[in-house]
Amino acid sequence: MFEYSYIIVPSILLGIISRISMLKVDYRQYPSYPQGVFSHFTLGIVSSSLGAVALPALLEREFSAVTFLALAAQQFRDVRNLERQSLENIDKTELVERGTAYIEDIAKAFEARNYMTMLTSLIVSIVIFLLNKFLIRFYSILIGSIIGILTIVLFHKAISRETVGEIADIYPANISFEGSILTVNNLGITNIGFKKSREIFLEKATAVEIVPKDENAIVTLSNLGQRKAIEHNVSVQLGIRKDLDEPDFSPMTTRDPDTGNLVFVIVSMEPDIECLITAVKRTIVLESAKRKPLSSYAGRKAAD
Repeated sequence: MFEYSYIIVPSILLGIISRISMLKVDYRQYPSYPQGVFSHFTLGIVSSSLGAVALPALLEREFSAVTFLALAAQQFRDVRNLERQSLENIDKTELVERGTAYIEDIAKAFEARNYMTMLTSLIVSIVIFLLNKFLIRFYSILIGSIIGILTIVLFHKAISRETVGEIADIYPANISFEGSILTVNNLGITNIGFKKSREIFLEKATAVEIVPKDENAIVTLSNLGQRKAIEHNVSVQLGIRKDLDEPDFSPMTTRDPDTGNLVFVIVSMEPDIECLITAVKRTIVLESAKRKPLSSYAGRKAAD
């Protein structure tokens, strides 16, 4: 296998670069740093190595070695299950939980990224092997590396996610009370019994109205998991003025049954309406929540 080192080494390196480029620690702090990042980085090395040695193993008729690809697939599925379990366990410690849909979305993303790392290494190894038959080895490695970088860019575009701001318009909303009923843009949300809590809402709460751009967006944003993701992301970025014994101050999202619009209200630590709009806009659209009724005959007919 050492005679194929000119294939294996560049393929592993490009695979590792692919995984590093997908590791991003932002305000969500997941994967956590440094333990979580190190764990995923190590898995990236494993998956890139498997992709890099697959072709040389076939060339050497080491068919048993290729079975490791099947084992890797099983391992990556186990990683997905572990990520799900870990997130479900720590979600109970959040003041505003992510929700099961958001957790499943994160778990699937980490599984898919390991496959993409392995495919990047495999593609680079195939390109270098084929070009080596016609070009000097240095140029075959160089072109293979360029193809690997292009593959990484394409994979990034493939896994890029829509945001709420791309499927809906977000506008500031007015908060008021009808008796003890909290209303946002005249849409009743919940009963706030304590007078002091109502005063805090009027003084410190901010609210927005989320207006879907089409019928696809209406159905997507009606998903409870998507709404929970918005509540969690905003509370993490802007902070939240509540504790376990203060349910009145939980962020709330309510849907207007007539229009499909959502209203969202939060009593945040930083009551800035522009920041609230930005935080809502940048919330990702969950794969499990995304729907396209306009792609069906019945959906298009009903929308006419």
